Amino acid sequence: MANTAPLTGQRVIDLTQNVAGPYCTQVLADLGAEVIKIERPGSGDDTRHWAPQLGDAMSATYATLNRGKRSLALDLDHPEGQAVLRRLLRPNDIVVHSLKPGSAEQRGLGYEDLQPHCAGLIYCALSAFGNLGPLSALPGYDPLIQAYAGIMSVNGHEGQPPARVGVSLVDMGTGLWSVIGILAAVAQRKDSGLGMRIDTSLLETGLAWMTNPIANYSASGKLPRRMGSATAMLAPYEVFETADAHVFIGCGADRMFQKLAAALGNNALAQDARFARNADRVANRDALHEAIATLTRAQTTQGVVDKLRAAGVPVSAVNDMSKLLQDAQVEALALHQPLAAEGAANVTAVGTPIRFDGARSFDPHLSARVGQDSRAVLAAAGLTPDEISALVAQGAVQA
Repeated sequence: MANTAPLTGQRVIDLTQNVAGPYCTQVLADLGAEVIKIERPGSGDDTRHWAPQLGDAMSATYATLNRGKRSLALDLDHPEGQAVLRRLLRPNDIVVHSLKPGSAEQRGLGYEDLQPHCAGLIYCALSAFGNLGPLSALPGYDPLIQAYAGIMSVNGHEGQPPARVGVSLVDMGTGLWSVIGILAAVAQRKDSGLGMRIDTSLLETGLAWMTNPIANYSASGKLPRRMGSATAMLAPYEVFETADAHVFIGCGADRMFQKLAAALGNNALAQDARFARNADRVANRDALHEAIATLTRAQTTQGVVDKLRAAGVPVSAVNDMSKLLQDAQVEALALHQPLAAEGAANVTAVGTPIRFDGARSFDPHLSARVGQDSRAVLAAAGLTPDEISALVAQGAVQA
């Protein structure tokens, strides 16, 4: 990794698993931080065992969320394991955990327990429902929060059951909010010398993603519909069928709609009073959709894309993974790279979508085995070989 990565010299103690926390700490690793991932002895992070498997203790999910980290297998239920974690901490470390609210405190690892010994400690706690309120102690996962926060109520097609957004939108969003909070705390610490506690949750992220539907409902009193690929504010702004697949067409302005009509070979569309302005098109969405679909169904996907791009109208084929990973624009950005781990098959991993001075940081280190780096991490923290062997014998450490 380049020495100019912004967080070079910063260290992160990662007490997270599953998706949200590991995504946060992987981004921090790509930004240059040294990340020490604390895993349970034996099984490690739950995602090591998700499908599909790449090796004996490695899944594609684990691999693509835990690059750039070293694995220290430490039993945080063991008093000696807790003592080792406290011994690891340096004054300006970052601790990120996704333990159930109150769980870290029960182990003597809460912010109030650690901060008196580490004035510059930045401590980020991620949870499902937040650390306040009647549901704070409950576990939760991305699709559960999509249901609770109302995301499923606006996703899918009218007349069909609510649908989950097909990517881990809430998990990865929570990871990013955590990164933002941590970076803000790092910046503040440069002036004050003091760290701080950061709290975020899957539910808060889900509510943040619902900003527009909540605002629209509060203003109109009308519950938003499930509209498939469409959006309530604009038309046309959705997927259309072609002769061989589907395209997404997005018109954000009246002048763009005129270009769309001309490019598809039907100028009369732009002259139709039902479609003159965006408000008219929204009111007559179904008729508009059928009028445009009649034109796109007679053409190939590539033909529609070529015509609309030439006219300056936003358009895209609906790509699947096989097409996406061979796309020239995606290749030009060089965001995804093959990742290999000892004893594991290759997996295509996606990097952090930021470049600094034209360069992208992508740390390929991957701990294929739970506790693979335990001895090296503990030795670097000043523990002697005999101390490490004693901890292994006591079951506090796996190495």
